[in-house]
Amino acid sequence: MSAATGARTPAADGAGADGRSKGLGSGRVGLLGSVVIGVSTIAPAYTLTGALGPTASAVGDHLPAIFLVGFVPMLLVAVGYRALNSAMPDSGTTFTWSSRAFGPWIGWMGGWGLLAATILVLSNLAGIAVDFLYLMLAQLTGRDSLADLAANVPVNVTTCLVFMALACWVSYRGLEATKVVQYVLVTFQLLVLAWFCVAAFTQVADGSAPAALALRAEWFDPFGVDSFSAFAAGVSLSVFIYWGWDVVLTMNEETQGSRTTPGRAALATIALIVVLYLAVALAVLTFSGTGEEGLGLGNADIQENIFAALAGPVMGPAAVLMSLAVLASSAASLQSTFISPARTLLAMGHYGALPPRFARIVPRFQSPGYATVVAGVIASVFYAVMRVLSEDVLWDTITALGMMVCFYYGVTALACVWYFRGTWRGDLRSFLTTGLAPGIGGVLLLVFFVQTAVDSTDQSYGSGSQLFGIGLVFLLGIGVLALGVLVMLAQRLRRPAFFRGQTLPRERGTTVPTTAPRATAPGGTTEGADQ
Repeated sequence: MSAATGARTPAADGAGADGRSKGLGSGRVGLLGSVVIGVSTIAPAYTLTGALGPTASAVGDHLPAIFLVGFVPMLLVAVGYRALNSAMPDSGTTFTWSSRAFGPWIGWMGGWGLLAATILVLSNLAGIAVDFLYLMLAQLTGRDSLADLAANVPVNVTTCLVFMALACWVSYRGLEATKVVQYVLVTFQLLVLAWFCVAAFTQVADGSAPAALALRAEWFDPFGVDSFSAFAAGVSLSVFIYWGWDVVLTMNEETQGSRTTPGRAALATIALIVVLYLAVALAVLTFSGTGEEGLGLGNADIQENIFAALAGPVMGPAAVLMSLAVLASSAASLQSTFISPARTLLAMGHYGALPPRFARIVPRFQSPGYATVVAGVIASVFYAVMRVLSEDVLWDTITALGMMVCFYYGVTALACVWYFRGTWRGDLRSFLTTGLAPGIGGVLLLVFFVQTAVDSTDQSYGSGSQLFGIGLVFLLGIGVLALGVLVMLAQRLRRPAFFRGQTLPRERGTTVPTTAPRATAPGGTTEGADQ
């Protein structure tokens, strides 16, 4: 392979960007399965109950506008992801692609950003699951005291660790086990969210809702937000609610049609989610409004867990289904989210950026067993420590997560621009899909990252938690990135070959593959729909 030109023989399905298999099982998931796992990782029920409040506190009744604005960079970045995946499908995604485009140092930090985001969200998912488990038990038994168990730190942390261990176990068993679990859990949460929307709009229509507001055009105007800081904070949070669709790319070596299916699945997942989010946002706004008392979204007492407060008034006796849906959503996403960090760690071990034990595959399940367990242990320890330090850990990790996502999505989008820069001459389509679209998306996300980082130094930012006079959100977001720099320097001393560009050399793309030859999946079947 020529590092100067990027010319190489296309890797077969199940092989990485270097043409060598990492040992993952190829052809395990098709288009439908990929979309289901993508939706599962985004976890709409969990995401909305945790993010509607913080986002409303930042932008008020401009929720629909911010959701749409957050969707735009996601779509633009997804176009870049699709082009990169077509050129070099690899489970390392951000790490591999950024290393190919910018070199090992930026590639390593891009991979670290993805790992940091997923570790943060794993802890947050487990925390939400704990809250709704005890709320559901209280609703089912009629014993309100059971819901208070979630506030008991030892009980909370112990329950969280049980959830984490179960999710890790399913992920350890590979994508076949993951896919079966996700079909059931994703279908259930989507049905309950649809029920919630219909019930809310029905009460708004008959005037029985607390606010009963008519739809307003200004809700869709992003320029109505009070300040750019509030706008950036809102977008960072809205980026968080879309985050997770890129899991379908990290499965590319295990997907049927690894060069084309993951990109299609990413775009389909984002389109489905934006429609769902707008429906829920409008249902909540028209039902509750943004007042600071009662069920208003501006009430600080309910902002951390919106569905816990609204499910009863909206759905009546069926409110327990929402508790079960958020619990299922959290548990499903907790499990499927393990896919990204495990396969990123696998790729980093495969290319020599981390110790080779991270590249170990479980022969029986063809899954990255060691990397999966490490991700679970780190997330568990992080949650336990954060839960002791801050009662508002859920809010703060959501805000910090938005920063991490803006960082590594932005780096990946710009990697697409730089990698394909030599393909644009005389090719307008190539310029639009690998230059303009991901370039705009990447720059926007990095601007939001910088603005949120600056604002989060304020002690009052997020939940108001602080250490040493600095906002906890800033310490979480920037502190984790700084830790990544230290770990990277340590790895440079131990594994110089990667940092010299010997194991994953820089390239310059010369073509943008749009189609791929149909290949034969294991067992002699032609790749296509889920088996």
